[in-house]
Amino acid sequence: MSGRDLRLRRLFRNGPRLLVVPLDHAVTDGPIPTSGGIGALVAQLADNGADAIVLHKGGVGRIDPSAFGEAALIVHLSASTRFAPDPDAKYLVASVEEALRVGADAVSVHVNLGSHDERQQIADFAATAEACDRWGLPLLAMIYPRGPRIDNPRDPELIAHAATLASDLGADIVKTPYTGDVLTMADVVAGSPIPLIVAGGSRLSGTGDVLSLVDDVLAAGTAGLAMGRNIFEAPDPGELTRLIAQQVHRVREEVLT
Repeated sequence: MSGRDLRLRRLFRNGPRLLVVPLDHAVTDGPIPTSGGIGALVAQLADNGADAIVLHKGGVGRIDPSAFGEAALIVHLSASTRFAPDPDAKYLVASVEEALRVGADAVSVHVNLGSHDERQQIADFAATAEACDRWGLPLLAMIYPRGPRIDNPRDPELIAHAATLASDLGADIVKTPYTGDVLTMADVVAGSPIPLIVAGGSRLSGTGDVLSLVDDVLAAGTAGLAMGRNIFEAPDPGELTRLIAQQVHRVREEVLT
């Protein structure tokens, strides 16, 4: 068994589905609002069932390692800010080796399919996949149809293309948008050679809407979700994480009580 296989087993330690909580938004949008700091938020998420947490390399060093509990660490290698001339142009800000030095269980890269900068993003993704293969680290590809050539970012054909791109260039897991429909999403999932997790998307109005989205995404046969702002901007991020984790891993309240 390779190091990559061992790390994938850690990621999927709770079964075939994942609840990933990205906390990489601060680079793009500014500081994440928390009541006790980012370390306290990480502990809250990990204690309530998050399987993995996504951070940039610098943020990891400011968090007590015990905060992660059993949650895996995914170090995000891509960045841009909302103030850039082209916010869709993602670029590498860390390497696989740096991620390993801070204790990563996996890394992630971002590609905007159809953006002006698509060529460079795909080249960076491919180079990262080669480095992951060399160092035995799993790779999560976050691939979104997004840019001037994209009319409908939820188009099932485009999302299927994103999943194929991720698989063919060496990712272990792909994160894509939700098509908005269970049946079309199920078709995308059926055609994906690697586990597909769905992006949580823009801010929803409340817990009921979030849990409804989770139900739909799971009904489509996905391998789970990567949900950021809908969790960390919630009134109680830990409680919402717990509820989502129960759905993702099919643990119902009545079983626990």
